[in-house]
Amino acid sequence: MSPTPHIAVLGSANMDLVAYVARAPRRGETVTGREFRTAPGGKGANQAVAAARAGATVSLIGAVGTDAHGSRIRSCLEHTGVDTDLLRTVETPTGIAHIVVDDEGGNAIVVIPGANGTVTALTPGDEGLIASADALLLQLEIPLEGVIAAARAARRHGVRTLLTPAPAQPLPPELLAATDLLLPNEHEAATLTGITDDPVAAAKALLSQVPEVVITLGSRGSLYAARDTEPVTVPAHRVTAVDTTGAGDTFAGTLAVALAEGKSPDRALSWASSAAALAVQRPGASSSMPCRKEIDGQAGVTS
Repeated sequence: MSPTPHIAVLGSANMDLVAYVARAPRRGETVTGREFRTAPGGKGANQAVAAARAGATVSLIGAVGTDAHGSRIRSCLEHTGVDTDLLRTVETPTGIAHIVVDDEGGNAIVVIPGANGTVTALTPGDEGLIASADALLLQLEIPLEGVIAAARAARRHGVRTLLTPAPAQPLPPELLAATDLLLPNEHEAATLTGITDDPVAAAKALLSQVPEVVITLGSRGSLYAARDTEPVTVPAHRVTAVDTTGAGDTFAGTLAVALAEGKSPDRALSWASSAAALAVQRPGASSSMPCRKEIDGQAGVTS
């Protein structure tokens, strides 16, 4: 582990088109919104920004289009300190996420993959970058072929892999075999296991496939489980949510940094929970993510 962790991220980069409404429309219904924003997003880009703001050196592998959305995403990532040398530019339009956020902070999202759908394999330089990292963050908004290729590369080079299984879908055995820590929310854990009302039981079921599991439980906190140890639950901070978009990505990116720095699982979960608590009190996804000083302040960490 390097003094400043290097986190590699392979994943999606979207432009978020966000409408804020009192409540989301039902099928066939039109509602009037109060605000509209555009901001860079996508689970890969979001986790990269979260990790960079938490103090890591971060590199993003993915793809954007030649359009204005792609240029803006690249510029914003670089402004945050994320290395984009291996963020490809392709002819396919940049991915888009249409997001509706209601007054309770809840959201509904439609993702159009666009350029993200071209990331089906590693390109020259990708494996070397992964090999140089302390951890690899993966999600499922790009094709499974690309995710599996990156996970296998990480395994070949002894790099710890954290997988957020979202959007939820069946995970092939070859991906699970190359995953060190699986990071679902409670709904994704239920989809993967069929266990709907017992996160501890779901975590134990997932441990038959991967060595470590963290299940995020929203306002109830998060649960860590590993083989041959007792599960640990860490409570969430009590805050009023403005927008929960990107909260899970904030947690994942920050958790990767904490673990790469050598924090114990319970301290890492607590620190990541502090970051997520700050993020949900602000609108937007990547734009809401806190810097390290803010996270330490929320977590009560003193220098």
